[in-house]
Amino acid sequence: MNLDVLKVFGLSAFAFAIGVLVTPLLTHYLYKHQLWRKDARTHSPDGSATPIFHELHKEREVKVPRMGGILVWAVPLAITILFWIISLLDGALFDKLNFLSRSQTWLPLFTLVAAALVGLADDLMQVSGRGKYIAGGMSFLGRVMLVILIAAVGAWWFYVKLDVSAVHVPFFGEYELGLLFPSFFVIVMLATFSGGVIDGLDGLAGGVMASIFAAYAGIAFFQNQIDLAAFSAVIAGAIGAFLWFNIPPARFYMGETGMLGLTAALTVIAFLTNAVLVLPIIALPLVLDAGSDIIQLFSKKFFGRKVFLVAPLHHHFEAKGWPAYKVVMRAWVLAAVSAIVGMVIALLGA
Repeated sequence: MNLDVLKVFGLSAFAFAIGVLVTPLLTHYLYKHQLWRKDARTHSPDGSATPIFHELHKEREVKVPRMGGILVWAVPLAITILFWIISLLDGALFDKLNFLSRSQTWLPLFTLVAAALVGLADDLMQVSGRGKYIAGGMSFLGRVMLVILIAAVGAWWFYVKLDVSAVHVPFFGEYELGLLFPSFFVIVMLATFSGGVIDGLDGLAGGVMASIFAAYAGIAFFQNQIDLAAFSAVIAGAIGAFLWFNIPPARFYMGETGMLGLTAALTVIAFLTNAVLVLPIIALPLVLDAGSDIIQLFSKKFFGRKVFLVAPLHHHFEAKGWPAYKVVMRAWVLAAVSAIVGMVIALLGA
C-alpha cells in the first residue's frame, strides 16, 4: 500500500515539478518563434460573425502563444518512458514505480499522444494562418474525422483485445451493448471532444481538467487499478504545472494539442475504470459548455435567434459583465464539487 501511494501521489508531484522546470524552455521557444494567432477570431465554426466574442478577446488572442498544452502530454509521456526504462534495472522499487502496462495504460497513452499530435498540427496551422478554418487551422469536419479515427482504434481495442462489450450502470450492474459497444465508444469520445470548447479563459481549462483527472485517479486507485491511477495522477500533475503558468495573465494557452489529447485520453480512462456513465457528472463543466454551444448553433439555424449572448457558456457570463477571474474560479468550484460527487457515485455504485 505504501508503494502504491508513492506511485500515485509521488509521481503526480514529480510530474508537476518536471512541468514547472521545463516550462521556461517551452515558453522561450513559443515566444521566440511567435507561435500565436496573428488575428483574433471574428467568426464561429458555422461561419457566422461573433462581434461580442471578438470585442472581449481581440487583445487576448494575439501575442500570447498557443501550444502550452504540449506540457500536459509530453511530460506524462516522458515520465512513462523514464520509469519504464528504470524498471528494466534491478530493484523492486523501480519496478513498482513503472506504470506502463498493456491492460491499463497502453491505450490511454496512445490516445493521449495521437490526439495531441493531431491538435498540434491544428495549432501550427492556426498560428501560420494556413488551413480551411477561418483565420487558419483544420476544418471542423477534418478534426472530427481524425477524432473518429482515433476513437475507432480505441473501440476496436476494447471490443476485440479486451473483450469489453458492456457498460456499468451505477447501482444496477452491467448492461450489455454487444455490437453497439464500438459505436457507443466513438460517440462518447466525440461528446468529450466537444467539451474542449472550455479552453477559452486564462486558467479555466487547466483547473477544470485537473479536477476531472484527479477524480478518475481516485476511482482507479480504489479499484486497485494502480497503473491507471498513476497515469491519471501524472496527467493531473502535468496539468497543475500548466495551470501554474496559465493563470491570469496567461503565459500561454493550452491550444488544441492539449485539449484534444486530454479529452481523448479521458474517454479511454472512463471506460477502463468502468465509470463512463458518471463522466457527464465528473466532467459537468465540459457538458455545460458543449451543451451551450450545441443549443446556440441549433437555435440560430432553426429559429434565427441566439439563446446565449455568446457561446460557450463561460463567454456568456463574461458578456454579461462577470470578470473573467470570477467565471474561472466559479468553474473551478463547480468542477471540484461535480468531480467529487461523480467519484462517490462511481465507487458506491460499483
